[in-house]
Amino acid sequence: MDERHLEVAIAAGGTAGHINPALALAEELRDRGHHVRFFGQTAKLEGRLVPEAGFELVPVVVSGFDRARPWTLVSSLARMRRAQSQIARLFRDQGAPNVAVGFGAYVEMALLNCCHRLGVPYLLHEQNSVPGLANKALAPHAAAVCISVPAAREVFEREGRPASRVVLTGNPVRRSVTGASRSAGREAFGVGEGQAMLLVFGGSLGAAHLNEAVCRLKGELLAREGLVVVHSTGADDFERTVSALALTPAEQLRWRVMPYISNMGQALAAADLVLSRAGASSIAEIAALAVPSLLVPYPHATADHQTTNARFLTDAGAAELLSDDRLDDDVFAERLLGLVDDAARRDEMRAAARGLGQGSAAAALADQVEAAAR
Repeated sequence: MDERHLEVAIAAGGTAGHINPALALAEELRDRGHHVRFFGQTAKLEGRLVPEAGFELVPVVVSGFDRARPWTLVSSLARMRRAQSQIARLFRDQGAPNVAVGFGAYVEMALLNCCHRLGVPYLLHEQNSVPGLANKALAPHAAAVCISVPAAREVFEREGRPASRVVLTGNPVRRSVTGASRSAGREAFGVGEGQAMLLVFGGSLGAAHLNEAVCRLKGELLAREGLVVVHSTGADDFERTVSALALTPAEQLRWRVMPYISNMGQALAAADLVLSRAGASSIAEIAALAVPSLLVPYPHATADHQTTNARFLTDAGAAELLSDDRLDDDVFAERLLGLVDDAARRDEMRAAARGLGQGSAAAALADQVEAAAR
């Protein structure tokens, strides 16, 4: 094996929370001279994002098992066996990779089970504080389990991995985010010199309760003369939020409402304060760009994992935490407006976020990939 030029197989799919960290790793590996090939479903989000990033996607067809419909287990297992056979034939014809990496989606099981049978080492990466079923099932045979936050360690150690093989790398963030500059971001969002920017977003699907709470503070936020609000509502809640805000043309100059922010790196780089949910990707990006934040975890997330995700930042002093049930009382206004008005407190939070080293997560994970291949 030529250690300088590895063949790396990556399985990631379903959601941007799985795919974007995988693409961040792939970018780092490509820069190191390695060849990366993705395995995923063309009909899912990876079918668009992976080719757009310049990587090959090998089509794999699998389906999950619905516990509420036990009979779906039969079709799920049949598709999994077919997918594993397809991958094994591909490896026989074109050569197996030196190492593989799975990012937690169900599609990873076909690739990594095949690799295990062929003696190809594989790693897992877990973005959340509460690991998913696929990663837990595959952990016992993984060369290393790489985690984004310390809270996930205990789960994997219970699943049979020795402590030395559970490695805290952080959650990789794509170059389009980590490479964003504050000056370019503020120009893109029309934030002038001397103005402060509050960035509000609830994740890719938005957050209706968060939007409602922010709308109620419209008068107090716009009363801060030097403040610009950039507000991503999510596509489903855009029209309702626009109607609730009822911004005048003059107010629209300082409160920008949009359904989705495609250039999130620039938005975060420009921001002086973030108000958001606490999904794994959001936490990683906020930490990588060291933006002070007020985090309101989604209350119905599995095992309340968004609250655990948020503690990665709050325990370091880089963010403040507010439960969703406090959005409707005075505590929310006090906490948000207090941070808007306190530049010194935000500076402390930014310094604490820089100390987490989240911007080096892709490199740390790539180091683990190279080590497993050796």
